[in-house]
Amino acid sequence: MPTCTAAPFTSTLNQRPIYAHNRSARGRVGKIEVESRPVVPRKQPPQQPPPAQKMRLRYAKRGTARFTSHRDFGRALERALRRADVPMAYSSGFNPHPRISYANAAPTGASSEAEYVELGLAKTCDPGKLLAALNDSLPGGFVMLDAAEALAEPLGDLLQASDWVVSLEADPKTVSQAIEQLLGQESVVVERMTKNGLRSFDVRAAVLGCVKHPDGFQVRIRHTTPLVRPDDVVSALRGFAPELPKLVLLHRVTQGPLTVDGIGDPLRP
Repeated sequence: MPTCTAAPFTSTLNQRPIYAHNRSARGRVGKIEVESRPVVPRKQPPQQPPPAQKMRLRYAKRGTARFTSHRDFGRALERALRRADVPMAYSSGFNPHPRISYANAAPTGASSEAEYVELGLAKTCDPGKLLAALNDSLPGGFVMLDAAEALAEPLGDLLQASDWVVSLEADPKTVSQAIEQLLGQESVVVERMTKNGLRSFDVRAAVLGCVKHPDGFQVRIRHTTPLVRPDDVVSALRGFAPELPKLVLLHRVTQGPLTVDGIGDPLRP
């Protein structure tokens, strides 16, 4: 007994066949072509206008905020921007997001007086009023300190070095001797586990200066690739003085462009 089968079908561009099932008298199932339906491409959303103004801000991480991650701060900042009714510019595409750019954030566990973020705004805002509105909306420990309109030079290119204070409990003489030995080397390589596995860092190449401080020592670090962190400097010093503690407190004092006089202001270079 003949059975009913699908008729031959050749799909045209952006079309796909739709079949219905047909059961024959003996219970065998065949397919009958019912129709073909064109596949409609997803319509692109309208392009967002460019920002009317770009604002760069310096902020601090103080107290228990030092234990928050970079992502934690990002979420807190977006909530604060909404609470403060800041007119943000948005990216284009199917999932637009506020135009926020970060550069060289401090590692989790470090406090800082010199973190930077750039905002793309849909309307021109007064820097002082923007700071006040955000400080009223941010959680404790995050403080906006300064703001200025962005320059043509990318923010990341202006953050060339940082000054850090490393607090540790150790004999000041031991710290001084370890610093002297570190600065006397041409290369000091340490290893640190990263999300991409174990990596090596030449600490000496990045250290521009290191001196004693009442709480431990202060170090100036050039922002190299890969980035050397102050805890890498501690690891290097422990190579000369193993009795130095592993657990330390890190605090960024400043970061910005390298100048003849030291480290400049990236908001007003």
